[in-house]
Amino acid sequence: MSEAAFVGRGDAVAHNDETGAVKTVHRDGRNRRAVETRRKVIAAAKAMIAETSTAPTVVAVARRADVSVRSVFQHFGDVESLFVTVMDAIRQDIVVPPPGSKSRPLAVRIASVVQNLAEIFDKIVPLRVAAGQFAGHPALIERGLASKQELRAATFEAFAPEFDVLGEPAREELADAIGAALSLDAWIVLRRRDGLSFERATAVWRLTLTALLAHRFAATAAE
Repeated sequence: MSEAAFVGRGDAVAHNDETGAVKTVHRDGRNRRAVETRRKVIAAAKAMIAETSTAPTVVAVARRADVSVRSVFQHFGDVESLFVTVMDAIRQDIVVPPPGSKSRPLAVRIASVVQNLAEIFDKIVPLRVAAGQFAGHPALIERGLASKQELRAATFEAFAPEFDVLGEPAREELADAIGAALSLDAWIVLRRRDGLSFERATAVWRLTLTALLAHRFAATAAE
């Protein structure tokens, strides 16, 4: 069997005039076009979700990206796969600020946690609202659970001095309460349903987090 038989599909074969050795010349142009098409589709879907807070149709995305509907399906298979890919792309765009020093005053840490969380959530509210129609998709459920675990770990880290003095049941109960009160769904209620400004909503969260911590420690001291 000749060496040419082992050349991958999409490659061109050329012979070296001096040695007769087989060289493979990759057709990178087609790969570059595929990568560019995929980038355009993802960018178009991201923009449409940000503008409308709804999951766009494949036809609408193709029109916005200036590609064929067939190209979208070739790259993503179905609208659910496209949405999951777009969700991952949006998540990658978000820069999570590093945690500050645990030695800072509690009020400063509370304000920092709330501000950082609110800024992140404000960016992904349109995506979360748009994801409603795919709520049962396994990939979205998996990513939602992972995000909740990340936020829970960040809570323990930010308030380590306070959590360290609590017993295990009290630690878990407080973490559960903070996770429920400062969740993405809770932020959507404040910003979308109640129509609060960013500043007003963050003030509500600062008060809520301060009250939760104070209540937990007061209850612990009374035990």
